[in-house]
Amino acid sequence: MTNRLPFSLAVPHPPRRRFVQGLAAGGVLAGLSSFVGRALAAASQGSAAAMPILSGANINLVIAETAVNFTGTPRMATTINGSIPAPTLRLREGDEVTIRVTNRLPVATSIHWHGIILPYQMDGVPGISFPGIAPGATFTYRFRIEQSGTYWYHSHSGMQEITGMYGTIIIEPRDGERIRADRDLVVQLSDWTAQDPMQVFAKLKSKSDYYNYNQPTAVEFFRDASREGLQAAVGKRKMWNEMRMSPTDLADLSAATLTYLMNGTTPAGNWTGLFRPGERLRLRFVNGAGNTFYDVRIPGLKMTVVQADGVDVEAVSVDEFRFGPGETYDVIVEPKDEAYTIFAQSMDRSGYARGTLAVREGVSANVPEVDAPERLTMADMMGAMGTGMTSRAMGGMDHAAAGQMNHGAMAGMNHGEMAMDHSQHGMPTGGLATASQTVRHARTEYGPSTDMRVDMPRTNLDDPGVGLRNSGRRVLTLADLSTIGGPLDPRGAEREIELHLTGNMERYAWSVDGLEFGQSTPVHFNYGERLRVILHNDTMMTHPMHLHGMWSELESSDGKFQARRHTIPVQPAQRLSFLVTSNALGRWAWHCHLLFHMDAGMFREVVVT
Repeated sequence: MTNRLPFSLAVPHPPRRRFVQGLAAGGVLAGLSSFVGRALAAASQGSAAAMPILSGANINLVIAETAVNFTGTPRMATTINGSIPAPTLRLREGDEVTIRVTNRLPVATSIHWHGIILPYQMDGVPGISFPGIAPGATFTYRFRIEQSGTYWYHSHSGMQEITGMYGTIIIEPRDGERIRADRDLVVQLSDWTAQDPMQVFAKLKSKSDYYNYNQPTAVEFFRDASREGLQAAVGKRKMWNEMRMSPTDLADLSAATLTYLMNGTTPAGNWTGLFRPGERLRLRFVNGAGNTFYDVRIPGLKMTVVQADGVDVEAVSVDEFRFGPGETYDVIVEPKDEAYTIFAQSMDRSGYARGTLAVREGVSANVPEVDAPERLTMADMMGAMGTGMTSRAMGGMDHAAAGQMNHGAMAGMNHGEMAMDHSQHGMPTGGLATASQTVRHARTEYGPSTDMRVDMPRTNLDDPGVGLRNSGRRVLTLADLSTIGGPLDPRGAEREIELHLTGNMERYAWSVDGLEFGQSTPVHFNYGERLRVILHNDTMMTHPMHLHGMWSELESSDGKFQARRHTIPVQPAQRLSFLVTSNALGRWAWHCHLLFHMDAGMFREVVVT
């Protein structure tokens, strides 16, 4: 958490269009072996076959600095075996693998195997599971593969992940593949900033909306006044101003500093995956971005989702899906025409990554326009309390009182006495067939690290999220996911823990129960227990929450099993729950997978004893 980058990057000022599209041949530059150099030269021209692959039970990885150019100005990246993304690792369920990682950086590094079930000493989180890999040292990871599917790996040191340290893991099932496909392609999405990430972080700390170029305008005000009346338009803006929030706070970073990449290639570079007409393709989507939620679609093709976070699910046909950093989805497509665009727009609609499925090199399809950005709603701010509230109703609200309700103690209620720190005190056994609906804010939420609390959260899982609710496309939701075979553990919950995702957007402070990581104490799981965890989002941003070392078995609000996940996105003002079997002794990390949120403090240690 405290490691810093091994280099400092000057801040470039390329034009905005360059930020969005990047260079046609952007990518890794010189200084590579002849084999990797040829492969990456082909990759910059969009060849799927060029992506490096390593397989077998013994693998060697080398972490070093490598020159790259995505925006027009050469910069240094942190790479694994000299490529971005890192080599795809093809492993086999049941094998014991030995992976030797050598650090050629001037600072410590690490690799975390995201979603892989293994001993905590092999999990790769400095300060939690091991000390890290010192400069010049080699660390040997050794563990048995107990699962199959699509996963990924990345650095867990400082900001190294967003500077290039990420790659895909494909684990072949021991008993053969259940999902039938003629061709298998990895599509790893990521983001890149040519600025020093620590400078980016400092700008967010000084002005949290520094990179938000989508602020409400005077034109929008007059449009709202024309549609809804002057009082409603004024009331809506007064409400947001008094709460010191913005309805456009969808993402911390935008195309103002990010270049969006698909398999290490800019939109202008047009990564291309080849197929033969009539083939059934399996696309393994991995979100390896540091800070970007992507909305993914392939115009002209239906996608059949067959796997989520490496676990097989009942097939569901969709036009589009949203996924955040850390999540993976496998889909089946059956292309008929000669070319299709894989289009992945950022949630804030400031830019996109794109590639092409084609029958031959050099063929492309039309690239859609980015959708118009949408605003957060009252439901995103106030949960169930805000559902169905109109702008006219907002115009008549006492916004000072509303601000006090969400940002300070509610009048007449002693929340300090009512709140319980559920990370320390589980609810008693009994009556745990469904998750508790009683909202309890911890005492620590009433401090400078928290600017909002939601007392009536949404509990539904069928909301695709802001920007997708009225798209006219069939969009995947958590409610659509159903893991084949049901839960791993048939037991119900023996204990319940409630954790609140909290923040102060103006101060750019992110926390759990109002406590940043350095101020918090570990969450304790008892070895072997079946535990329900409630995640309650008291912020207006979506947080992809990743629990290391154990599966999170998502359930519906009425207690029915939905899906086995390693990373669960929690929408604004949403309350959801999952069951965990705490069968992994040791110390584990649990955090938001938005890199800057994690670094700002939305991180907890979990201890299983």
